[in-house]
Amino acid sequence: MTPLVPQEAEPTFADFGVHPDIVAALADAGIVHPFPIQSMTLPVALGGHDIIGQAKTGTGKTLGFGVPMIQRVVAPGDQGWGDLVKPGKPQALAVAPTRELAVQVSGDLERAGKQRGVRVLTVYGGRAYEPQVEALKRGVEIVVGTPGRLIDLAKQGHLDLSQARIVVLDEADEMLDLGFLPDVETLMSLTPAGRQTMLFSATMPGAIVALARRYMTQPTHIRAMGDETENAHTVKAIEQFIYRAHSLDKVELLSRVLQARDRGLVLIFTRTKRAAARVTDDLVERGFAAAAIHGDLGQGAREQALRAFRHGNVDVLVATDVAARGIDVENITHVVNYQCPEDEKTYVHRIGRTGRAGNTGIAITLVDWEDMPRWSMIDRQLDLGIPEPVETYSSSEHLYAELDIPTDVSGYLPSAKRTRAGLDAEELEDLGETGRSGGRRGAGGGAGSGAGGRSGGGRSGDRSGGRDGRGRDGERDGRRREGARRDEGYAARGTSATNSGAAGGDAGAGDGSGSGTGAGSDQPRRQRSRRRTRGGEGADASGARERSGSRGARDVGDDSSATASGSRSDVGSDSGRSDAGPGQGGHTDSGEGTAARRPRRRRRRGSNPGDAKPAPTVQPGSAGSGELAISTSS
Repeated sequence: MTPLVPQEAEPTFADFGVHPDIVAALADAGIVHPFPIQSMTLPVALGGHDIIGQAKTGTGKTLGFGVPMIQRVVAPGDQGWGDLVKPGKPQALAVAPTRELAVQVSGDLERAGKQRGVRVLTVYGGRAYEPQVEALKRGVEIVVGTPGRLIDLAKQGHLDLSQARIVVLDEADEMLDLGFLPDVETLMSLTPAGRQTMLFSATMPGAIVALARRYMTQPTHIRAMGDETENAHTVKAIEQFIYRAHSLDKVELLSRVLQARDRGLVLIFTRTKRAAARVTDDLVERGFAAAAIHGDLGQGAREQALRAFRHGNVDVLVATDVAARGIDVENITHVVNYQCPEDEKTYVHRIGRTGRAGNTGIAITLVDWEDMPRWSMIDRQLDLGIPEPVETYSSSEHLYAELDIPTDVSGYLPSAKRTRAGLDAEELEDLGETGRSGGRRGAGGGAGSGAGGRSGGGRSGDRSGGRDGRGRDGERDGRRREGARRDEGYAARGTSATNSGAAGGDAGAGDGSGSGTGAGSDQPRRQRSRRRTRGGEGADASGARERSGSRGARDVGDDSSATASGSRSDVGSDSGRSDAGPGQGGHTDSGEGTAARRPRRRRRRGSNPGDAKPAPTVQPGSAGSGELAISTSS
């Protein structure tokens, strides 16, 4: 008989000297045993040493630095609270690159420090300043935020980081990139010199590690990247499929992927905000409960979409890379790269939204023909072994077989399966947003207008999403109103060039251009934004010149202003011309550029019977002068 070898018990957080209150709070959340990165980090971090931590996506890096932060700060009920130099000032700072990640990290820290009484504040842009300032006045132990708002509050004197003895940079490779580096340096300068600094990310290039050492003291580099039998970059639990797809067939292909058997939540990534909005609209039209999250949305709309995704009211979230870093949502079974990622780091972080915490997942990447060089570079860097993706269409048999898609599905979700509540099921929270209204900007109303964004599973009257922040109809209306205001301003400035008799013609100058309507038409004639002047002429004379050619039957006023207007119409220009002959209305084009910019107008023949004076006639000037003289018969 073979003797039984006792198996070594799996360690718990209590085995690493973690505070009992933290252990109990984690146990209440169902977290008992630490992940490898946490087991390797806790002994070093609890000792106060600097750390560069690197682990694959979804392996628990947040608690790797969160537990030491919560344990090392002094809470209001602790014994040393009265000995603090500035009680209530932040003792720890965690910086994240995106607002969504900052909210998620803050939630994890609040959950772990609930029984210790540690106060955690989330600080990020898009929300009103006042609640954050009031919370800082009441006192907090840990501040989690994004660089921009942290620096703003520090410059205003509300955020005092002189007592922050622990500083964490989450997604450190992104934080130390060129875009964030000046802000990180500013925040570091506000903290004490003897602080503990911890950097964590799934991707940590050598150049970033070298740069990070500038802010650290003898850091310990901890890498928990798995054993030798698996890929050193990606999680083994994620099954990866790479397809070469045509851009015109991608939506059809995607709509079939979304009908795969046993599919849970799906996260779709695009490279641009406009593409995210367009894909979301296309999926909503096909019956899927989809929502978008990207930088053109207001913070309230972004949080509404992510909240609806977490709660299952929408099961498809289309996002830019704003959601690629650190976002942890349960039951994401599929991640789709609708557009090829920019580089290998983006690819790793995108597909890392699935297969988290020991679960399995599927990652699908659709590569356009023009993106093949980019994909070849990603494949080579990550050693995936798929340099030439299979050409795939929505009708390809291997697509249905590999992804377990029923063969009878179409590009539209059947009505019987449209059971999700949609984005409207989530309330659009009023965050007191700064710098942007509600959801989308502009006349389109935004994602936060009315019932809160797209209706019926993620669609609103404004289709644009991220398209310049306003809907198509709203944009046209805005241009129309702007043109009307400009016309009124031009008419007001040109009044001084004519006598009072021309005032009645000013209204006619604003009628439908070339439409042949009478002087009583309500629709203003569209003016040009650029007004040409010659020889130092003022706006008054230029305005009179433009009005002189609007209609021949107009009361021109005194002879001097009429002559000046007519003589300027064609000076020194072969392209300037008169469309009216003797006895016809004196219609002249306003300048050489005007004839090229707009079509020729229909002439109004004859004189206006309502005018007291006969219409002016146009006579050629002296030979070779290129001038025209306008005169009226007595």
